[in-house]
Amino acid sequence: MTQLTDNQILSHTQVLQKIRRIAFEIYENNFEETEIVIAGVKGQGYAFAKKLAIALNEISSIEATAVLIDVDKDVTYESPVEFDCDERFLEHKTIIVVDDVLNTGRTFAYSLSPFLSIPVKRIQVAVMVDRNYRRFPILADYVGYQLSTTLSEYVSVVLDEDENMGVYLR
Repeated sequence: MTQLTDNQILSHTQVLQKIRRIAFEIYENNFEETEIVIAGVKGQGYAFAKKLAIALNEISSIEATAVLIDVDKDVTYESPVEFDCDERFLEHKTIIVVDDVLNTGRTFAYSLSPFLSIPVKRIQVAVMVDRNYRRFPILADYVGYQLSTTLSEYVSVVLDEDENMGVYLR
C-alpha cells in the first residue's frame, strides 16, 4: 500500500500500456520462437513476469510461461538462486529475466548466474523502471520507463494490487 506522500509516476493504465509495449518488443525480437520463459525475480518482478507472459500470449502465437526466480535481494551472495520449476524446463529456450526496478544491477547479476550453467538459446533482460544507476554491467533489453534518480530517492513498482497498480517515487 502506498502512502499519500508518494509521487505517482505511472498510473495503472500507463503501467498496463508499458507491459503491452514490452510484450510487442519481445515478440518482434523473438518472432521465430515457439516458446519463451519469462523469469521474474521474487516479489514485484514475478508479478511483472506473470503480466508480461499473459500479454505475450494474447498478442502472439508464442507460448510464454512465467517462472519464479527465488533470490534474497538483501543478501544475494549468501543464498542460492532457485526456480519454481525444474531447470530442465529452461533448457534450449529463450529466457527473459525480469524485475520491477533496475537499480545497481546487483540483483540481476546474481539472478542471471544460474542460467550460465544451463544450455539456453538466449537471455534478455526486461524491467519496468530503469534508474540508470549502475554498479554491475547489466543493461536492460526492454525498459518500461527510464528515470534518473538520486540514491536517496526510492522507486516503488506496484503490480500485484490492481487498485494501487502504478510506479511511485519517494
